[in-house]
Parts: sequence; structure tokens; C-alpha cells
Amino acid sequence: GRSLTRMGHPQDPDGHSHHNSVWIAHNDVNGVNFWEDRRGTGRIIHQKIERYSDGADAASISSINAWTSNAGAVLLTEHRRITLQSLANGELMLIIDLLLEPKGEEVTFGKTPFGLIGVRMAKTIGVYDGGGTIRNSEGAVDEPNIFWKQARWVDYSGPITPAASEGITLMDHPANPNHPTFFHVRRDGWMGSSLTLNQPMTVTRTEPLRVRYGLYVHRGILGLPEIEVKWKEFARTPLPALVQPRSTSQSAAH
Repeated sequence: GRSLTRMGHPQDPDGHSHHNSVWIAHNDVNGVNFWEDRRGTGRIIHQKIERYSDGADAASISSINAWTSNAGAVLLTEHRRITLQSLANGELMLIIDLLLEPKGEEVTFGKTPFGLIGVRMAKTIGVYDGGGTIRNSEGAVDEPNIFWKQARWVDYSGPITPAASEGITLMDHPANPNHPTFFHVRRDGWMGSSLTLNQPMTVTRTEPLRVRYGLYVHRGILGLPEIEVKWKEFARTPLPALVQPRSTSQSAAH
């Protein structure tokens, strides 16, 4: 509906209706566009929930999704685990783990700045619409100095109310194949990491794509050393297994 698209890109809500919250996608998977949500593009279709856990300080959910072309062909099977951790002072850490396995022998992610993850900030935090600020792990500030540059993380912070500022740090895990990744960041209020900015990437059944991203949702405009401490904590986290082990037990009756 139009009310939902108005929550996305403040300057072009219809042309950028896919700009909502946090999304996983890619602009070119064997030539199929999964980045946008218009008619004729690919669809990431949920298949089932594998696991769910809920604790006092963290909750996670594991699902299987099918990356399906507009012709109905499944190109990728995606295993996704989303973990939400409660931090001190009402802050949050959202961790997204992905395992992307080709349905056939191989799949190529084409050369593009769009994918695998995008984050749409609140309108008041955008540089153009709310006076926010963009910084990265290398000490660079604002879009011209961060756009298509490599970094361990990018932080987008600004006013969320007249009296308070908040922000999100998008973190790239060191186990990701193109770490430190390139970031696509705009003054109009969104940021994303670019898996294949400079060259395509082919993944196979025997060597699928495994990535981990972190989103640190924090209070205030933090100093770079404070954010770096959080990134180092995230960087030390091991990658969990995303595929359920198959039972090796066999029936005794033959």
C-alpha cells in the first residue's frame, strides 16, 4: 500500500519503495534483479522456520528462503538466522547470518553496488532531511568521503526527536569474503554494503556464500573509539552453523 511506501525513501517513495527498514537482496543474480520490488523482478520467498529461541537477553530465528526468478526458477536456497541482542541502556545488536547455496551447480552475483544488505534510516537522521551525520571506521565523514570506500563499519546517526539523537552502525564481519567491504552510503538516509562493487562473484554448491552482518542500534552520537570497541566484540563472534545436521541413523530393518 501507499502508506507503507511513504515510510521508505523521503524524496522518492514510489521509485524506491524497496527502501524499508533493513533488507537482504542483490541487484544481479544470474541477471535477475532481486533488489527492487517492482513487477518483473525476482522474489525472495519464505519457505519455513527451522529454529526459534527466546532468552532473557537475546532471541533468534532461523528460516529458509528461496530466491526465485520472475519465471519461477529457484536460483538460490537461503538459510537466514536473525539474532536480536539486548544491550545496556536500551541499545540493541541485530546480527544477520546468511548462507546462500545455488540450486544448480553455480550462481553468479553480478558487478553492482546494490547488495547484499540495505538499511533505511529514519527521515530525521538523514543528512538532507534531518541533519544527521555519516562516519566510517577509517575516520572519514559524509557521503563524498565514504561512498564506495572500504571500511569495517559505517555509522549513520542523527536526531530522532528534538531532544535525542540515535544511530545505527552497519558492521561487516571479518569472515565475509570481501572484508573490509565497500559501502554504498547516501546523504538521503540509507546505507548498504556492496558485495560485488568491483567484480562479479560466482558461488557453487561446494563453496556457497556465507556472510555475517551486524547492526548496532545505539543512543547518541558516539565517538569512533566507542563504536570500534563494539565492532571488535562483533568481529570476535564465531560463525554459527546455519544448516541443520542430517541424522545418520538408519533403520535396522532391511
